[in-house]
Amino acid sequence: MQQPRAVIIGSGVAGLASAIRLSVKGFDVTVYEMNDYPGGKLSYFEKEGFHFDAGPSLFTQPQNIADLFELAGEDIKDYFSYYSLPVACRYFYEDGTIINGYTNASAFAQELAQKAGEDEAKVYRYLKESQALFNDVGTIFLNYSLHKPVTLLKAGIAKALSTVKLKHLFNTMNEVNSASFKQKKTVQLFNRYATYNGSNPYKAPGMLCLIPHLEHNEGTFYPKGGMISITNALYTLALKKGAKFFFDSKVQRINCEAGKVVSVSVNGKDAATDIVVSNMDVYGTYKFLLQDDHKAKHILKQERSSSAIVFYWGIKKEFPGLHLHNIFFSDNYEEEFHCIFTKKTLYPDPTVYINITSKCEPGVQAPAGKENWFVMVNAPSGAENYTPETISNCRKHIITKLNRLLGTDIDSLIEVEEVLDPAGIENKTASFMGALYGTSSNSKMAAFMRQANFSKQVKGLYFAGGSVHPGGGIPLCLKSAKIMSEIVADDMKDVLR
Repeated sequence: MQQPRAVIIGSGVAGLASAIRLSVKGFDVTVYEMNDYPGGKLSYFEKEGFHFDAGPSLFTQPQNIADLFELAGEDIKDYFSYYSLPVACRYFYEDGTIINGYTNASAFAQELAQKAGEDEAKVYRYLKESQALFNDVGTIFLNYSLHKPVTLLKAGIAKALSTVKLKHLFNTMNEVNSASFKQKKTVQLFNRYATYNGSNPYKAPGMLCLIPHLEHNEGTFYPKGGMISITNALYTLALKKGAKFFFDSKVQRINCEAGKVVSVSVNGKDAATDIVVSNMDVYGTYKFLLQDDHKAKHILKQERSSSAIVFYWGIKKEFPGLHLHNIFFSDNYEEEFHCIFTKKTLYPDPTVYINITSKCEPGVQAPAGKENWFVMVNAPSGAENYTPETISNCRKHIITKLNRLLGTDIDSLIEVEEVLDPAGIENKTASFMGALYGTSSNSKMAAFMRQANFSKQVKGLYFAGGSVHPGGGIPLCLKSAKIMSEIVADDMKDVLR
């Protein structure tokens, strides 16, 4: 019997995980990538001795990666290493308060009590609730298809939902957090977790309160060599398992006959296949690869997630007061999100995130005595809205804020600079409008409205990645590949025997 063929469009982290999983299941896997490198958003570049992870910078739930190596029968230590961090993030407020987001719940509760005047018991209770929400409900929504009733029955969703509190279903994230804490600083800190899937805490459902569990109960980690080491490890493993990669190979069309996938058009020819897995933004898949304008327009009825503006700065000085992950908060968080999602403009005093991998590998990620800063602000999606003047003004606002809070002249310390805006994100990753996570989660039904990991209309077409179920971010992208592969295995059980 001929080995079943699988074409994967895109080699983002979900595409790489899909290649590994399908190869292990017995597929002849071919991956087509439009760029000349694997990883999608999880990419990397170097400039004048400064090393920059270009995209995602937070590493949680390493077991998702460990599972792939175990599945493939390989020792992860031969490919990849990481270690846990005592502090998930360092938070800076306008009044000079600095809070360490410890990855130990008790330590974090004590820190918020001492630095913000929060009730320690309230913090500890909130994190316990977050853990229960994740374990009872999150694991089902994140590990199973919401579009296959049979899988939900297996998952025991009825029992799980019986443990959910009404506030998580009917209140916004901000409403839950405001009722849980007495201090504005604490509410703002926990509201920021809505940005992990490009959403607005003042509109997103309280179910997102499960996210803090990942950092403050399970912990955060640093992969040796930076985030690009995740891409390198998965790419190497996929090759080891027999997957074939073709770079600079943009797929032009998914070809179907009688409602079934038969091939893809790429590099001037048609490549026959039994299934296609799109790791491309789901809007682009329907709009450009399937020429299905009706379905594409339907997807756009859902609000886009936020995008970002990133400045990659080589800084000729070390800052002992900064950590691997740092947040400099806006003084009016609600107005900032109102600007991003309603006004579709940048807030003039934005919340600024800075990631500095040289904190974990000094002299390796940046020249000795210097630091590599990944400086990001949340921005409205809509790649066409960003002019050079917009970017320049954003840069000025960031530097003004950092100068004020760090008491220095940041501009004079920048010796290397690169910029990534929503237009660049769209161009490099085919993320429509530069939206980092496809659709936002700014509605109670958002989780159910995301594209399923399979097509109901086209047999043999599947999806994995941040724009489909269960959502964006490295852990969820890896889970999407797992969900997809299990659906494929069930659909093709007769062929794979």
